[in-house]
Amino acid sequence: MYCVECGFGNSEAANFCAKCGTLLVPEETGGQTTMSFVPTTVEGDVSTGADAPPEGQTLVIRSGGGRAGEHISLRAARETIGREPDSDLFLDDVTVSRRHAVIERTSDGLYIVDLESLNGTYVNRRRIERHRLADGDEVQVGKFKLTYLER
Repeated sequence: MYCVECGFGNSEAANFCAKCGTLLVPEETGGQTTMSFVPTTVEGDVSTGADAPPEGQTLVIRSGGGRAGEHISLRAARETIGREPDSDLFLDDVTVSRRHAVIERTSDGLYIVDLESLNGTYVNRRRIERHRLADGDEVQVGKFKLTYLER
């Protein structure tokens, strides 16, 4: 069975990916594999302008900690990320170091810098020490996956 997150081949009896820890859901056989959906407008739809994500440089939590969909505006010259409650981006999970990483604003853009965290900081699935963020970058801090957006 292959992991949908990292593509690692796991045994058929596995419940979690041996490489990244993602829950493995076995494929059901013999059933309908496609579904049809009718688009509808819902309250808070971005197209209506209500509850639209903030403008500017933003981190969006994609998964982890039950905070999926949360937007974090990056406006300060330095934003701290960690498990310490006074962090600018507080990520409450043991896979995140107390002082895990920092986002620094420089004249040529935003950089994410790993603060020698135990589990490391990843951008686009590569472990980094320092990386200049670009629109659409996937950032992983512990079990949290975030997307960097410039609007």
